[in-house]
Amino acid sequence: MKYLKISRSNKLQGSIKISGAKNAALPLLACTILAKNSINIGNLPDVVDINTLLSLLEKLGSSYTKNKNNITISTLSINNTKATYDIVKTMRASILVLGPLLARFGHCEVSLPGGCAIGQRPVDLHLKAMEAMGAQIEIKSGYIQATAPAGLKGAKIVFDKVTVGGTENSVMAAALAQGTTHIINAAKEPEIVQLCEVLVNAGLSIKGIGTSELIIEGTDGELLDFKDFDIIPDRIEAGTYLCAGAITNSKLTIENVIPEHIDAVTAKLEEMNFEIQKTNRTITILPTNEIKPVNIITTEYPGFPTDMQAQFMALATQANGTSIIDEKLFENRFMHVSELMRLGADIHLNGNTATINGTPNKLNATDVMATDLRASSALVLAALVAEGETSIHRIYHLDRGYEDLEGKLTAIGAKVERFNE
Repeated sequence: MKYLKISRSNKLQGSIKISGAKNAALPLLACTILAKNSINIGNLPDVVDINTLLSLLEKLGSSYTKNKNNITISTLSINNTKATYDIVKTMRASILVLGPLLARFGHCEVSLPGGCAIGQRPVDLHLKAMEAMGAQIEIKSGYIQATAPAGLKGAKIVFDKVTVGGTENSVMAAALAQGTTHIINAAKEPEIVQLCEVLVNAGLSIKGIGTSELIIEGTDGELLDFKDFDIIPDRIEAGTYLCAGAITNSKLTIENVIPEHIDAVTAKLEEMNFEIQKTNRTITILPTNEIKPVNIITTEYPGFPTDMQAQFMALATQANGTSIIDEKLFENRFMHVSELMRLGADIHLNGNTATINGTPNKLNATDVMATDLRASSALVLAALVAEGETSIHRIYHLDRGYEDLEGKLTAIGAKVERFNE
């Protein structure tokens, strides 16, 4: 097992190029199941979660050639429709093969998923959507067994609450369905927008892209002719490195980013007294004479993302005053709090609300343990300003979603090394 050693950094400087978005790449790889041709995909992030899904697709019978951040993939040779527990247990996004497998083959078995332990994220909304399109669903021996012998039928799908994965699965299932599918209360994340745009470029008719209502005209089982595409930049990685600039009070430029995708994040940084400069593809954060406290409520896009909550909590420890973070989406996403407190942070929890009493330069290095993907990045940020040398254990969580994190941080002046336990 690997761990990181991070020493207190003075000012960081330079620029970081943002990788492709993991959360966009996962559904886009799953939707290649709907293709009748091989597809070239660029800007694919080289992270563990991507390789896990590629392993799953390969087990199903797909073939691909991969060269760092580019891949050519063909799913025409799929001859197996069972997504087994040994792969699915490590990553919740494996559930995204449910919709396209069911749409193409009329049957599939998908293990109930695993992934970060950040609270209940049930798949019932995914299953209700499939049932609305005529699928028969049975949970047996830890597997979702889904059948649609006559194919999926277009339907009206109304989500009781916004679900990113549920929206993605429904869009992919509706692509090959017979007739029109109307999704109400759809998620609006940039990752879903790109999924829809790729499908439209493949010949599908989708109306309402980027809104909470999507109307999809299915192809009645006809596979799609995909065009080559590049994965959009990772808005969470971009936000994380902006927080690295903020917490060290440094001038830092983020390259290969779509600024409007993280408007909610940069708005909060501006509230904390940082100046933000934007171009079409870059964001620069400038140092401030005082980091001010902030109040944050996580919510669905375009609101403040839950995936940035932990990083801002680390940043809030360096603010001059009291910050409040209200986590509205997941009930168990404060597992990083106890580890930040080991570093000396003054944080109080009351249910899903965290109160952070910021004191600049207060943190002291120690050994800490990563508990999930975004919590890991929060500990990295805190370690950049903690006095001494911090060891962060269980960094396999980090490797799930951040490409070459220590390389990117080292290039801008941070002192980060990876070791074997």
